[in-house]
Amino acid sequence: MIRNVLSIAGSDPSGGAGIQADIKAISANGAYAMAAITALTVQNTQGVSGLHLIPPAFVADQITAVFADIRVDAVKVGMIANAEIARAVAGVLRLHPDVPVVLDPVMIAKGGAPLLDAHAIATLRDVVLPLADVLTPNLPEAAHLLGLPCATTRDAMITQGRALCALGPNAVLMKGGHLDATDSPDVLVTKRGEHWFNAPRTATRNTHGTGCTLSAALAAQIAQGLSVPDAVGVAKTYVAMAIAHAEKLTVGTGHGPTHHFANLYR
Repeated sequence: MIRNVLSIAGSDPSGGAGIQADIKAISANGAYAMAAITALTVQNTQGVSGLHLIPPAFVADQITAVFADIRVDAVKVGMIANAEIARAVAGVLRLHPDVPVVLDPVMIAKGGAPLLDAHAIATLRDVVLPLADVLTPNLPEAAHLLGLPCATTRDAMITQGRALCALGPNAVLMKGGHLDATDSPDVLVTKRGEHWFNAPRTATRNTHGTGCTLSAALAAQIAQGLSVPDAVGVAKTYVAMAIAHAEKLTVGTGHGPTHHFANLYR
């Protein structure tokens, strides 16, 4: 049986991040991708220059329509933009507590543009986080959620991961790409303990949408029955492959996208 995964996120017209990256990553990881759009952006590989938010009730209606007709095996939540949209998304997801949720707390674009209203951070933390089975913040996002300085060591990553777990998620994948290190360590923090995933750091500018891609791949693997640690391992291997082959694409002059379907191209 092919599993169905719903992504709730913003749109990236350049195709490297957001809904577009999620659909590619979910499909490449063997599941059927669906999408509810929370925002339209004006962006390319150079950055974000415009943002149009979808009315919260319309966001909720998109999600409700999918659940009313289609079996949903997992949900990935990405950009939610403001507090009202966050509450609308949470209101629908609360009606489906048995569906696993992967939450990628998108706050800042690769080029530095803010993608989450500052007033929405508390709502994201208090209303949406408790619904997540897995939270996947990078280090700046984790720091924003906790109101703390950005973690600069592995011990600090674990400490902040535990603090985020205490807010409700069953597991927190702290992504260590912002550490000043030669490798790129991530740590999965659960109530049972910690599990490190170490990977070499790839020297490239083509990292647009890597967070979206990882969380979407993770949701697809969880939907297919993998345990969270195993799903993280598979998703990280997939993202590493997509980054390693990104130079085969010729997309833009800034932070280029990863190659989601590298294994299908000659």
